[in-house]
Amino acid sequence: MTDLSPFSLPGRFWRGNLHTHSTLSDGALAPDKVVQAYKDAGYDFMMLSDHFIDHFGWPVADTRSFRSNDFTTIIGSELHAPETSAGELWHIVAAGLPLDFEPCAPEETGAQVARRAADAGAFIGIAHPAWSQLTIEDGRAIDVAHAVEIYNHGCAVECDRGEGFYLLDQLLNEGRRLSAFATDDAHFHHDDHFGGWVHVKAEANDPDLLLEALKQGHYYSSQGPLIHEVSLDRKELSVTSSPVNTIVVVCGHSRTVMRIGKSITSATLDLSKLERGWLLNKQSPWFRAVVIDQAGKRAWSNPIWKDDL
Repeated sequence: MTDLSPFSLPGRFWRGNLHTHSTLSDGALAPDKVVQAYKDAGYDFMMLSDHFIDHFGWPVADTRSFRSNDFTTIIGSELHAPETSAGELWHIVAAGLPLDFEPCAPEETGAQVARRAADAGAFIGIAHPAWSQLTIEDGRAIDVAHAVEIYNHGCAVECDRGEGFYLLDQLLNEGRRLSAFATDDAHFHHDDHFGGWVHVKAEANDPDLLLEALKQGHYYSSQGPLIHEVSLDRKELSVTSSPVNTIVVVCGHSRTVMRIGKSITSATLDLSKLERGWLLNKQSPWFRAVVIDQAGKRAWSNPIWKDDL
């Protein structure tokens, strides 16, 4: 039996949000009020990701004074530069930026600012692909990305374009080793908060440890359910979770394996069934687990690559 990362790693899971806004850009609440809202909601950490553009004075929010013994913050921003294939600004979540990160030059592209942020030590996430109408070519362009935002609660609430798996899975099929993060993108103008988050495995609730864990993909994402363990025994994947109605494994093609019931907390799934099927002539090099509760809320593991097992 092989216990899979991050569930097998030392430490514990810390709940956090990596994408939200304050009055430093277009949010409704002052930075301290936003941070307090996440504290009160039971989060362990959060990041203000105000829009890093000249209209707002290139903000990188200094939230260090809001840290305490049981709550911390990551420094970052939502970066922008021209232009996606739809002709819009790029939206790139950068967690772990230095406070003196230089403003974008007029000619700097999205790919270039993402690389500059990664070189400065940031975790790079491609934000809200469906809302931005990103193409596979757009995804390829951000070649330093660590992750794709696979659920954005604000976009889901506002216009039903909250998901990003269509882009992530295509990039995975091309061999990109990306992880999958869920966020709020809250602005607090309406009920756009506390709908998607990450559980990061680290030995302490420390910004540097959390950031390194994010870069390594040592987390899973959720809208509510908890994933307690994912382990592999030959071709059988075992998943344990909080009570859910569906536990399913998906991969780089249409085959799935699943268990469906009422308030189930575990399943052992035969991965060999992913490689069988009508006219199926390829094998997927990766798979990921999803759990879905009675209310339709989901939790998602990061992709697991077969050649790492």
